[in-house]
Amino acid sequence: MSMNWIGSGNKVSCQTENSKCPELTKDFKHIDYLKSGNNRQKRAYTVIKKLNILELLKTYDPILTGTIPIGIDLPDSDLDIICQCNNHCAFSVHMTKLFGHYDHFKIYTTTYQNIESTIAEFKTEQFSFEIFGQNIPTNQQNAYQHMVIEDRILTEKGSKFRQDIIELKSNGMKTEPAFAKLLGLSGDPYVELLKL
Repeated sequence: MSMNWIGSGNKVSCQTENSKCPELTKDFKHIDYLKSGNNRQKRAYTVIKKLNILELLKTYDPILTGTIPIGIDLPDSDLDIICQCNNHCAFSVHMTKLFGHYDHFKIYTTTYQNIESTIAEFKTEQFSFEIFGQNIPTNQQNAYQHMVIEDRILTEKGSKFRQDIIELKSNGMKTEPAFAKLLGLSGDPYVELLKL
């Protein structure tokens, strides 16, 4: 599926081959929206800027994804940053050079949802990070698309739905299965959410 992203001000929408995607109220490609978010989002913004992480990753078109940007994180949720890499070996070497000095650093290449993925993990004083590389444009990766869809649903459904998602996650359920449960979706939640 090919997508064209169109943006003006703080609103972004996309056009696919078959349909118009929902309008986004946040430009997730830039993290400025975190500055006006909740306390954890503001701390995340400060840490990412202080460590210069997105600037260090800029050749990989990085996007912060996951639960912190959309405010459904748990206390132990990490900061997920997706990247586009076309050479996993070179990406691994570069991630080790950039982040290998951080606590609990590890890097590995695996197959995730049938896609080769290289993942670097490390910890700072306030957050754990996961840098996730795939040879797919970042705005087409599932992590990004799930986050955009989930953000739209959270906006539409309101605060009670958000609290129900957080409660399910607190009880051990992963994010996408929690959405699928509350929305009554059957089948693979990771696939079904992408259809919304």
